[in-house]
Amino acid sequence: MDVSSIVTGMSAPQQRGPTEKGSSAVSYDAFLGLLLTQLKNQDPTAPMESTDYMAQLASFSQVEQQTKTNGKLDALLTSSALSQADTVIGRTVTSADGKVTGEVASVKVYSDGLVATTVDGKEIILSPGITVK
Repeated sequence: MDVSSIVTGMSAPQQRGPTEKGSSAVSYDAFLGLLLTQLKNQDPTAPMESTDYMAQLASFSQVEQQTKTNGKLDALLTSSALSQADTVIGRTVTSADGKVTGEVASVKVYSDGLVATTVDGKEIILSPGITVK
């Protein structure tokens, strides 16, 4: 939904919550402010139905909750990856194809997975099929 289509001729408030620094997301309070502005400036000869307002509020609330859930899932995945990285350091790992084997000296955590570096400098992607001893 385009904010400018809600409030014609007025600028939208740019409030951000503590976890939304630098994002372009509109906070819940800003949304309520826009909704009140929309109520004040609507055409009195063709007012919007109250059910439409409630539908907008419910939609925004769902999006806000989904955003918070996604943030918590990202934190959980990061924590899981760090825990997995910690468990393989110092152990012997063999790649899924069996070509690379070595004691893990360090693990790099990337957004799409983990890469173990052996004592002799070889890298092994920690994916299904690896052997950890």
